[in-house]
Amino acid sequence: MKIHDLFENYDHKTDFCELFGPAGGPENESLLKDKLSHFKLRTLNKRNAAAERELRNLGITFTVYSDAGAIDRILPFDPIPRPISAQDWDSLEAGCKQRVTAINLFLADIYSDQKIIKDDIVPADLILGNKNFRKEMVGLNLYANTYTHISGVDLIRDNNGDFLVLEDNCRSPSGVSYVIENRHLMRRSFPDLMEREFIESVSNYGQKLRGKLLETAPPVDNPQAVLLTPGVFNSAYFEHVFLAREMGVSLVEGRDLIVDDDNRVFMKTITGLSPVHVIYRRIDDDFLDPEVFREDSMLGVPGVMRALRAGNVTIANAVGTGVADDKAIYAYMPRIIEYYLNEPAILKNVETYICREPDSLQYVLDHLPELVVKPVGESGGYGIVIGPKAAQSELEEVRALLKKDPSNYIAQPMINLSVCPTLTAKGVAPRHVDLRPFVLTGKDCWVLPGGLTRVAMREGSMIVNSSQGGGSKDTWVMRPEASA
Repeated sequence: MKIHDLFENYDHKTDFCELFGPAGGPENESLLKDKLSHFKLRTLNKRNAAAERELRNLGITFTVYSDAGAIDRILPFDPIPRPISAQDWDSLEAGCKQRVTAINLFLADIYSDQKIIKDDIVPADLILGNKNFRKEMVGLNLYANTYTHISGVDLIRDNNGDFLVLEDNCRSPSGVSYVIENRHLMRRSFPDLMEREFIESVSNYGQKLRGKLLETAPPVDNPQAVLLTPGVFNSAYFEHVFLAREMGVSLVEGRDLIVDDDNRVFMKTITGLSPVHVIYRRIDDDFLDPEVFREDSMLGVPGVMRALRAGNVTIANAVGTGVADDKAIYAYMPRIIEYYLNEPAILKNVETYICREPDSLQYVLDHLPELVVKPVGESGGYGIVIGPKAAQSELEEVRALLKKDPSNYIAQPMINLSVCPTLTAKGVAPRHVDLRPFVLTGKDCWVLPGGLTRVAMREGSMIVNSSQGGGSKDTWVMRPEASA
């Protein structure tokens, strides 16, 4: 097939391309590619500028914290969607459900019988010594045995076209608002591109989220949910407002809730106190309840842990889920899946070296220029050292850190992330992407079709995080008889 003007200079070299297919292999044939190829670059630029103006006007921003203060930015939006075939999506959906099911079983176990420790599947100190392990949760029985109600599974695709899990996000994964708003932008700005395409819908996420949360509510008539935010100065405040609206629930701050002497939670309203049974909290564990955690917290709800222990409220995600986020625990996830589900992992991990293990540490020190080193407790792309792209001074600095505190690090081989055509100042060019599907768990799991595609906007960059300059794309799960 002839490549038209838009892709005339597009070259994905040695990278697997989400639109074109493997480098050096036969090109994918698709209606989407054909329609995109007929777009003029100036048309694409004009419509994209209008879409980004709309993001600013709607206040769809996130906050970047720096030494100079807090800066509100829109998440850069790229108008060229990332397609996923129905066959690929069916496998990803099954793998995400399997993984999150195992994570919930793991969390339920470590806060009860701790069989996985007794059976020597995961080292005890990785769990009990984890800074996110909360002894206050030991012995509690949660409704539907659900700990991580909202999970994000970060995936990458390698040069063979295989999807791999990069990390798990079980505390408070963000970014789903961009998934939905990106679809809205595409509908308004590129209706001709979406014409005749069958794309899985993402518009029912809010109803699905509310439904899954209420499945885990205490057994009362007409349970009520709220979304608890730290307030307007939080970096993801826009998303909190967005999700509360999509769910049809009240957005509250800690001062809006009280716990009475009978350990029941109420919301203050102009007509009096209204009962609350589910709290979707976007506040870290440390700040959630000043009676139990940080005494100086002005963000949380005094007594909410008492209400949890009494069985009067569900907290989503549960306190202590951060253990499953830990990058050292991630290395054991294939074993965790087999242990609880008696089946192999559908989605494979990236090969991981746990630096707390002497043999792995020595391998990492010997092969530092070839590896990506990550601190186990960081997120957002902070603290990562990409060996093949690091200066010698950076390598020596991380070498010293590894020797000083090996337990704080893991290392992985550098995976050449897949690329997708992306609009840049110089035209359409390949940029590296990842994927974050969102998994909701109540009595069972549901996965939002597609999820958040993040794109490294800088040429050659492998870091897609918004805090590090990344942007996002609409993600299209292509399936006959679906609707956008």
